[in-house]
Amino acid sequence: MTVEDPFKHTTFGSGVFYRDPRAALIWLEAAFGFEPSMVVSDADGRLVHAEMRFGDGYIIVDSEWADHVASPATVGGKNTQSVCVRLKDGLDAHCERARAAGAEIVEAPADHFYGERQYRARDPEGHVWTFTQTLRAVSREEAEQLSGFSIDGWHR
Repeated sequence: MTVEDPFKHTTFGSGVFYRDPRAALIWLEAAFGFEPSMVVSDADGRLVHAEMRFGDGYIIVDSEWADHVASPATVGGKNTQSVCVRLKDGLDAHCERARAAGAEIVEAPADHFYGERQYRARDPEGHVWTFTQTLRAVSREEAEQLSGFSIDGWHR
């Protein structure tokens, strides 16, 4: 028996952990435009679970609830993953919004050989976020020529 997802999750999402997840919810909305879709609190007002949406994707924003989950702020700023968000347009304006909200821009908006423009930003607890926008379709052959790399599995 299959039960339909009442929250309409996409096939894939990501979870990010924060020392102060309530502050993260506010910051992620102001800086990146994520929209809170669910916030679950216990009887003492502590955040138990939160979800935010961006386009058709979602992220879970949570606390450091176990020894095996941590904010980069807790582990010396190290990241073991980066959430990548695809924008339809307005990448440069999005970057400026993030900068105005206090994001550290670790990679300024730049065009890449594979037809994407992207930037990377570090949030207040050290998570590095990648934002990208498609500028043009690039064939595998053109990407190989421009980059000097051998590419398998190019599906454009």
